[in-house]
Amino acid sequence: MPYELKPLPYAVDALEPVIDAQTMTIHHDKHHAAYVAKFNALLAKRPELAEQSLEQLLTNVDTLALDVVDRAMLRNHGGGTYNHEFFWQGMAAQKVIDEALQTELIATFGSIEQFKEQFNAAATNHFGSGWAWLVRDATGKLKIYSLPNQDCPLSLGHTPILCLDVWEHAYYLKYQNRRADYIAAWWGVVKMI
Repeated sequence: MPYELKPLPYAVDALEPVIDAQTMTIHHDKHHAAYVAKFNALLAKRPELAEQSLEQLLTNVDTLALDVVDRAMLRNHGGGTYNHEFFWQGMAAQKVIDEALQTELIATFGSIEQFKEQFNAAATNHFGSGWAWLVRDATGKLKIYSLPNQDCPLSLGHTPILCLDVWEHAYYLKYQNRRADYIAAWWGVVKMI
């Protein structure tokens, strides 16, 4: 059974003016859909992979019995599928503050403002296309970093908490080359912080 493109958890215009409806439609219906289609092509070629969840596949990507081409397809298209699904879930028109997470962010980074500064730096300074992540590492500690392309923290043994897509398709129609402006505006639609 093919993997299905999950619908957005809100209307395409729900995050305006931060993310406009046209960008959201193209991002979800074209870019995200292309990752799902190519992930499904891999599953059709390697049906034994469908026995595991997407999360399990990405967690074990480096240990699966795959040739270099199929491993890259899983990392890129499985990762693109997962990362986008996770990205959509981290945003909302109305915040639902996670007070326990905020307490932990303050304990780890000094303040919410210092956390945002470090996250913004990871997102702004990421070279090329990729993602900025807040994760819990294998020891349970909160960490901020960026990953290239469609790489996923699950492949590092980390649990994703929050991510920001810094591929140009996520912001270029509205913000052009002003990635920092996109990042600053994005905090207005982050659901939990």
